[in-house]
Amino acid sequence: MKVYLDNAATTPMDREVIDAIIPIMESGFGNPSSVHAFGRGTRAIIEKSRKQVAKYINAAPSEIVFTGGGTEADNMVLRCAVQDSGVTHIITSATEHHAVIDTAEVLDAGNDKLKLSLVKHDAKGYIDLDSLIQLLEENKDRKTLVSLMHANNEIGNRIPLKKVSEICKQYGAVFHSDTVQTMCHYSFDVRELGIDFLTCSAHKFHGPKGIGFLYVNQDIQIKPIITGGAQERNVRAGTENIIGIVGLTKAMEVAYRDLEAHQNHVQGLKTYMMEQLEATIPGVTYNGDPKGDSLYTVLNVQFPNSEMDEMLLYNFDIEGIAVSGGSACSSGSNVGSHVLRNIGADMTKPSIRFSFSKYNTKEEIDYTISVIKDLFAVTA
Repeated sequence: MKVYLDNAATTPMDREVIDAIIPIMESGFGNPSSVHAFGRGTRAIIEKSRKQVAKYINAAPSEIVFTGGGTEADNMVLRCAVQDSGVTHIITSATEHHAVIDTAEVLDAGNDKLKLSLVKHDAKGYIDLDSLIQLLEENKDRKTLVSLMHANNEIGNRIPLKKVSEICKQYGAVFHSDTVQTMCHYSFDVRELGIDFLTCSAHKFHGPKGIGFLYVNQDIQIKPIITGGAQERNVRAGTENIIGIVGLTKAMEVAYRDLEAHQNHVQGLKTYMMEQLEATIPGVTYNGDPKGDSLYTVLNVQFPNSEMDEMLLYNFDIEGIAVSGGSACSSGSNVGSHVLRNIGADMTKPSIRFSFSKYNTKEEIDYTISVIKDLFAVTA
């Protein structure tokens, strides 16, 4: 049996998305910047997609910038904030995706006027809001960008977006949230949230790779970090990825059409797996707070030590089960998870991230549990 439980890394494309892309691949080849009919046709498709994407998060079409994915969008926010918006203080966390924390560190290292601050975490790995308030209070004479992801890609803990946005507004700070793991898994209303920047990547919700978008509040002006063309309203140069844009838009349509059923199904699988693990493996624990305010697609399990600690991922793979030991973006680094290390997890024990999608089944979870029982020599 082949079981894919690494959906936080990427998801399989939805058949409806594939069907929407094929006609564009066959006939939508015109350059959107060209003035002839072929170009005007593809330009119309892009602008229709932009309106649809904006509608799903209650934004204006002019606030949507299509990008090459979440990493590029995160970079755009941080680099533009520092280079163009006069930001001299960045507040983020040590558990952010590398697209944010590494970019913040690079900017800090090359700018004597910039200050980088990291919020604290509580014992379960949640962002400490009192720490955020303290950092904003201590630096209220600086223009600050707060960049905190909506849900952590490794442990699943969520932040209260509305509350954080209100805190930022109280101190005049700009607020960016990486919503790569949560876009199309929850509803978003950027007007109600009062947020300044959101970032998204389509392949996390059954869309194609290499396409995402950045939401930029209409009250904020940014300049491009990629230059050489006037595309995307002079914000992001380069011929638009029309195939990806159509795929992203269709994936959003499907996700929000089926959102409630999707949430119920996937949360049910996560809960069921936790119940089976707790009934099967003595000493099993979790990283983060999967029974609290947690992303329903992610379950980070800490297993007891055994003689196969170093081979656990390999053994899952041999049994046809795809899982992750951390963020797939850095899976070849062999330095361990920076998220687990920074929340104080026991790094001497093996941790596995299981992440689910609408395509997973209870039978797949049963098979995975049976493999885990065999690996840990658990007898019924």
